[in-house]
Amino acid sequence: MTLMNCSAVQRRLQSFHDGELPVREMIDVEGHVGTCPPCARDLRQIRSLRDALRLAAAPAPAENWAGLQPGVISRMRAEHHESWSARAQRFIDDVHLVWIGLASATATCALAGSILGMVQNIPDRNDSLAAIFAVMGAKVGSDLNPAALDGRGLDLGPTPVLVPTVPQDGVVYATLETATIPDGVMVPLSAQVTTSGSVENVRMLDRTQSSTGVRDLMDALSRGRLEPAQYGGAPLAVNVVWLLANTTVKPGKT
Repeated sequence: MTLMNCSAVQRRLQSFHDGELPVREMIDVEGHVGTCPPCARDLRQIRSLRDALRLAAAPAPAENWAGLQPGVISRMRAEHHESWSARAQRFIDDVHLVWIGLASATATCALAGSILGMVQNIPDRNDSLAAIFAVMGAKVGSDLNPAALDGRGLDLGPTPVLVPTVPQDGVVYATLETATIPDGVMVPLSAQVTTSGSVENVRMLDRTQSSTGVRDLMDALSRGRLEPAQYGGAPLAVNVVWLLANTTVKPGKT
C-alpha cells in the first residue's frame, strides 16, 4: 500500500468512483478516504450527484434494450416493403414471370403444332408412337415413307416421277377388263405402291359408290402386283389416287 496525499487522491476520486483505477490505486485511494474526512466528503458529494442525475433521468423502456434493434429493423423492412418503389419492383418481377410463362406456352404450342402437322402427313396407321416416328425419319420414297407423284421431298430436283403401270398379264388388268362400273360413275381410290410393286392400304375415297365391280377391283389390287414407280432409274414407293370410270365411246358422224 502506497500513502497518497489529498492532492493525489482528489485527482483520482472521479475515476475511483467509476471503478476505472488499477487495483493497487483503488486500494490506496480507499485507504486514504477512510482516514481523511475532507476527501471522504468529496466522495460523498460525487455519489450524491450521481443519485440526483439518476432520479432526474427519464425511465427506461419496459422492454429489454436488446430487443430494440431487431424491432426497429423489422419496422424499417415493413415500411420499405409497402413503399411505392418496392411495389413497382414486385410488379415488374411478376410481369417478367408472366412473359416467361407465355413464351414457354407459345413455344410448347408451336412444337405441338409442328408434330401434329408432321403426323397428319403420315398415312393412317395403328402402330405405336415409336413406329410413327420411324416412318417420319425414313427416307422419302421408301416403303415406310412413300413419296408423292409430284416429286416433292426427293433429291433429284425437277426430275419427273414415272407413275406405276398395270402389267397386261396380271390379275389387276384382267379385273379391269371385267369390272362392271356403271356409265358416268367415277370412283376415286387411294393406295400405296411399294418399291416392289405391291399395292397396300387400298381405300375408297367416295363410299357412296360401292358396287360389286369396285369391290372386286380393290381386292384384285390388294392381291396383284404393278410395275413400281420410277425415279432417277430406281423403283420408288408412292402414294397414288386412281379415278375409276367406265366410259362408252360412241362413234361420231363422218
